[in-house]
Amino acid sequence: MSKQASKKIFFVIGEASGDALGADLLQALNRKSANSGIEIIPVGIAGERMSALGMRSIFDVSEIAVMGIVDVLARLPRIIKRVLNTVAAVENEKPDLVVLIDSPDFTHAVAKRVRKKLPNLPIINYVCPSVWAWRQGRARNMAVYVDHVLALLPFEPAALKALDGPPATYVGHRLVREMQGFADENRNAPNGDLPVLLVLPGSRKGELKSLLSTFGDTVGFIHNRGGRFHCIIPAVTHLEEEIRQKTGNWAVKPEIVTGDAQKLDAFRQATAALAVSGTVSLELALAGVPMVLAYKLDAMARPFGFLIKTWSAALPNLIADYVVVPEEVNETATKGRLGRLLERLLIDTPERQAQLAGLATVVKKMQTDEVPGDKCAGIILQHLGVKVDLPIDDEK
Repeated sequence: MSKQASKKIFFVIGEASGDALGADLLQALNRKSANSGIEIIPVGIAGERMSALGMRSIFDVSEIAVMGIVDVLARLPRIIKRVLNTVAAVENEKPDLVVLIDSPDFTHAVAKRVRKKLPNLPIINYVCPSVWAWRQGRARNMAVYVDHVLALLPFEPAALKALDGPPATYVGHRLVREMQGFADENRNAPNGDLPVLLVLPGSRKGELKSLLSTFGDTVGFIHNRGGRFHCIIPAVTHLEEEIRQKTGNWAVKPEIVTGDAQKLDAFRQATAALAVSGTVSLELALAGVPMVLAYKLDAMARPFGFLIKTWSAALPNLIADYVVVPEEVNETATKGRLGRLLERLLIDTPERQAQLAGLATVVKKMQTDEVPGDKCAGIILQHLGVKVDLPIDDEK
């Protein structure tokens, strides 16, 4: 089929997770638009995966991939410069639509300025900011410069509506299919072979600094109390060497693996996990791995803890709507507490069985009829005026 028209989409991402979602979305857009004789022209910010699909990035996304107040302040001048660069690029490219993907501190700073300069340009936000957790006023502010939110979590559309935010659709999460079948493989018989404990200290230097030492102490605590297990740390490539150096003296020396395939294999083997609170908790839940979560706010963020309004920071708990997973924050994230909680998950106990049942509830609630990327692509194409067989359902 010959191309009859083209639609230019400007992508704004801020880190590797956005790049993965963007690549999946771009492939789905190309598939769906081809059926309508439309060519999609992607421009904007791209990481490795989006670049592999032929998109050229206006700058290296690693320049803005930061998290935490301390890290943001350290790079603030460069981040502001890149915000302005991106806005100028949108004006220059004159796209038909803008897609923001995650990283709201950066992507929304761009969107606010774009809306003022180009008020009729549609702006879609893929991945709802955690307005349901803290700074809830952001939801109402978003309604001014975001036309539609593509939500990864099933409770987010209703939360946005309650907070007077923009319309939203639950599109599902790519992890649901990526982890499909994991929960049925080897979760119910932890007492056979040596249990496998996954340790997941985060993918950012700040998280590593605040939690790796505590996680090492926790591993030692369980070992000193007679616990015997194999320890695996799935590490991101840029932190692998640092993790190797800092875990060399652990009581149970961990096996350190890198790469997506090795990480998925570790999830298949896992009996239980000790992890930093965040997206990885959803990965573990969908894989059926019982877990204990921990998090420590950096020194500059702690005084603003009162702004947090959610009853839990653990995604499995929020999705299930009850406490499935234990989570320890700041002063309660100690080896004695984390270790005792994990001991009950490494063997067959009522606590382990209760968590497995809760994780099954999470998996059920996360199911969708359509692949997330395809559903997102359909909604975006509708906003572009391209006819597709997908209604926008704000209430789903």
